[in-house]
Amino acid sequence: MKKLSGHHYAILGAGRSGLGAARLARRLGAEVVVFDDGDPASLQKAVKSFESEGISLKIGLDEARHACGEIRFSMVVISPGLDAGWPLPKIFTDGGVPLIGEMEFAWRELRHIPVVAITGTNGKTTTTELLERIFEGCGKRTIACGNYGLALSEVALSEEPYDVLTLEVSSFQLETIVDFHPQVALWLNFAADHLDRYPDEDTYFVAKRHIFDNMTADDVAIVRKGERLGDLVPKVVTFSTDEGADSDFQLKGTDVWLNGEVIASVNDFPLKERHNIENQMSALAAGLSMGLEVPAMLDALNGYAAARHRCELVRIVNGRRYINDSKATNLHALETCLRSQDEPVVLIIGGKEKGLDYSPLAGLLHAKVAGLVLIGEIADKLFDQFSSLVPCRKAVSVPESVQVATEMAALDQDIVFSPGTSSFDMFSSYVERGNVFCDAVMRLTESPIPTPPKTKP
Repeated sequence: MKKLSGHHYAILGAGRSGLGAARLARRLGAEVVVFDDGDPASLQKAVKSFESEGISLKIGLDEARHACGEIRFSMVVISPGLDAGWPLPKIFTDGGVPLIGEMEFAWRELRHIPVVAITGTNGKTTTTELLERIFEGCGKRTIACGNYGLALSEVALSEEPYDVLTLEVSSFQLETIVDFHPQVALWLNFAADHLDRYPDEDTYFVAKRHIFDNMTADDVAIVRKGERLGDLVPKVVTFSTDEGADSDFQLKGTDVWLNGEVIASVNDFPLKERHNIENQMSALAAGLSMGLEVPAMLDALNGYAAARHRCELVRIVNGRRYINDSKATNLHALETCLRSQDEPVVLIIGGKEKGLDYSPLAGLLHAKVAGLVLIGEIADKLFDQFSSLVPCRKAVSVPESVQVATEMAALDQDIVFSPGTSSFDMFSSYVERGNVFCDAVMRLTESPIPTPPKTKP
């Protein structure tokens, strides 16, 4: 008899995580109904997809209320994009139905596999990719999943015999954990973000810090030196590229040191930027915690290239480099991108209003930015804030912002697209936003090089 036979499960969210959770719950024997309170017109494709698998998808709060009155649900599984305090989940929890997140639900079927979990405001996906490459290159079967790649429910459905799970975790997933227990947890950094979801920075911090809740003294926490996390139960290994940082992993010149011994050179790393050196340090630390050796890990990293939309050089046109950093969905990522620029640039920023405080950018804009192009919901706010500090212009679209930035830039001056906030006011994702930027850059034409006048002999 299947473990969930006789139980009714409500799955909230009709996206990838919701579909995975619905499939997994049904595989385990539960009767499943999926609920979503999004726009019915935009969910018609999802309705057909669920119906093709024999899964009922109910749309709207009234449908959820009606179902709660008709069905005695044993559990409600929430997708990470939904807040447990929003009206749809509260219909179930106010009715006494226990709630867990999709990641927690799936992990309970995978707890026999060691987990390396990666969180942080920025760098999660790059570090997840690095670790996946390291594990695979060193003979450990793994998969990048969670907030990146496959939803954890999809991994559970696959029943593949993985040696370790490389799991990117967001604050949204960590909000609802109960027993989730990684053997190694990476805390890359922390900065204000998602203040459209959280009432304040402290609440966001508390959500992310849940990653350590169930760890024991036999586990390992890999933490950027200087992060204020309080006392942690697991063994702590620190890393930093800051000069003079008293961390376990240190950068001195071009050498990477571990506890007083040189273990690598920056030249051994595929990614040379300072923030990516830290990501690679943390990945090496995780590998060492799982019994791997540094030379083998460096060999595995050979040839790795960061995914698109992260400080990606799109094209050089008329001596100007056009850089796509669409994945910069918060201020910390924007600041990191700007600090990596050697000369002042023309910067394109803006997007969704997330309630962030942009005033700390002033010093960096003054030092690193020659011109500012503003887009999206927050364009007017940023214009009022920064137009007295740096030349500013507004654009109504990303393609127009490319044209405006090109007009503002001097010859050989780089143009950087690093929005500093999310894309959902104009796009479905940072990927779509970055692709639109790249397309606009590819449509630019080279100016003809003037022919010097002939001189008489």
